[in-house]
Amino acid sequence: MNSLDLAKSAYATQGTAIRTARGAEYEIIAQVTRRLRAADRRRKEAFPAFAEALHDNVRLWTALASDVAEPDNALPAQLRARIVYLYEFTMHQSQAVLSSGASIDVLIDINTAIMRGLRGGSEDA
Repeated sequence: MNSLDLAKSAYATQGTAIRTARGAEYEIIAQVTRRLRAADRRRKEAFPAFAEALHDNVRLWTALASDVAEPDNALPAQLRARIVYLYEFTMHQSQAVLSSGASIDVLIDINTAIMRGLRGGSEDA
């Protein structure tokens, strides 16, 4: 292999799609949402796994709220405020799920709506 072939192979597409920030956010939310759904189905038999999936969703929303609270965040102020509101709601609902056995359906619905917004359509996890 000569130097031209080496250069071509070094800069060639490796078959891995480059992810946008939006695509990466979508995938993380989709993974957390899939885990929530799966854990909810086994909630009674595997409560620790359920609590862990719920905790991961809380961590996700904490990260989202922290991100939009940054002064250099480029999202419009109104959207940032809505995300913080959803974070607060998610915290309260997660506590209700753990303390009184409330449904996680609304948490899954919120994540799915955010995913739709990121995709600009109606895709679900």
